[in-house]
Amino acid sequence: MTIQEKMKKARLAVEAISGYTQEQVDQLVYEGAKIIYENAVPLARLAVDETGLGKFEDKICKNTDTPTVFYEYLKDKKSVGIIREVPEEGLIEVAHPVGVIGAITPATNPTVTPLGNFMHAVKGKNAIIISPAPRSEKTTKDTVALIRQALESVGAPADLIQVVDEVSIQASRELMESCDLVLATGGPGLTKAAYASGTPAYGVGPGNPPVILDRGFNVVEAAKQTVVAVGSDNGILCDGDNLLLYPADADQELCDALRAEGVIVYEDAADVAKFREVLFHDGHINSDLVGKDAAVIAKAAGFDIADDTYVIALKIDAIGKEEVMTKEIMGPIVVLKSYETFEEAVDMAVNNMKESGGIGHTAGIFTHNQEHIRYAGEKIPVARLLVNQPTPDAWGPATNCLTPAVSEGCGTWGNNILSANVDYIHLVNVSKIAMPLDVEIADAAKVFGK
Repeated sequence: MTIQEKMKKARLAVEAISGYTQEQVDQLVYEGAKIIYENAVPLARLAVDETGLGKFEDKICKNTDTPTVFYEYLKDKKSVGIIREVPEEGLIEVAHPVGVIGAITPATNPTVTPLGNFMHAVKGKNAIIISPAPRSEKTTKDTVALIRQALESVGAPADLIQVVDEVSIQASRELMESCDLVLATGGPGLTKAAYASGTPAYGVGPGNPPVILDRGFNVVEAAKQTVVAVGSDNGILCDGDNLLLYPADADQELCDALRAEGVIVYEDAADVAKFREVLFHDGHINSDLVGKDAAVIAKAAGFDIADDTYVIALKIDAIGKEEVMTKEIMGPIVVLKSYETFEEAVDMAVNNMKESGGIGHTAGIFTHNQEHIRYAGEKIPVARLLVNQPTPDAWGPATNCLTPAVSEGCGTWGNNILSANVDYIHLVNVSKIAMPLDVEIADAAKVFGK
């Protein structure tokens, strides 16, 4: 089926639910989430087998946590008809569907990205057409087929979600040019293509979060959270911790704490160089090692470590353009760099993002010092600063204030239009009904006169 034929079916599906109530819309959100939850294990198995990326157990958690958190967040939100009234401001807000949304999906999240985008889209009475990554085509198609099945089970049109039949650059380009809004989840090239399509678009920038361990914070707790951040799904999360900046006087304590968590720490410069040589070729990441187990990466570098090793830590002496390993690695590896003063650590975090990538996305800090939190927030150019939690929590679990999302905008820093998590409210048009206010108009002469 051609893109244009799918577009026609999608528009008919949008028209078919135009009269749905909020309760009916919310049922569609629920059913889509439920069927992915129920198929979390086989979808996780398929994703790992098909793509060779990530960890089976972690993908199961993604497939159960994402539908749960998204639904709990969305279920009580108004998205149909009048969604907000503020009588004292003379304001009434009305939501209108965008129409048909085209969503480009990465191989790193072939199930939860289509699901999350579908839930946000259908919440606003939109249809969505998914263009999967070639490397994860079957996983994404099976995901979409399940959601279509769930829609049909409650009498809704299955064409509220569709998937591109023959994946190609041309098909993705045609989809982006034909739909009403683009969700481009992937690298900078994809974002640029989305913005060049002539269709309104939300793109996301590349990740590469730096994390600062402040003096006075529990080093053991920081080590535990670092392992979660770096090891989750073999480090293929764009918001996973890549560079950990730590106080020089806590060097031994941090290394001991990481080892206690099962991390293999390489401190010798010659050993670190071997990892550098296999992870990067001519300044670019070795795609053959992206998302692989720590033991596989270690073996490529000439080391034999336990197969169940979750994370590898590598000590480095420089950041930014002077050290290629401060670029996004997309693997279960964290690089460690010491600092003397907190201000120096913040400067290194900023400079590393400017020189090695990740600007605008996410950063983290382990601290109990409120002044340091504010200082870092004012200095580091990111849309999300995660405090005392793993940086992958940038996706918006219930444990922080960020909205659940599978696309995390990086603002103009990352060449994005949005410096927030893409939410359902971004997928509707909102009309503002403005009533006249009984107010006294300011006298210009009084405002600007002497």
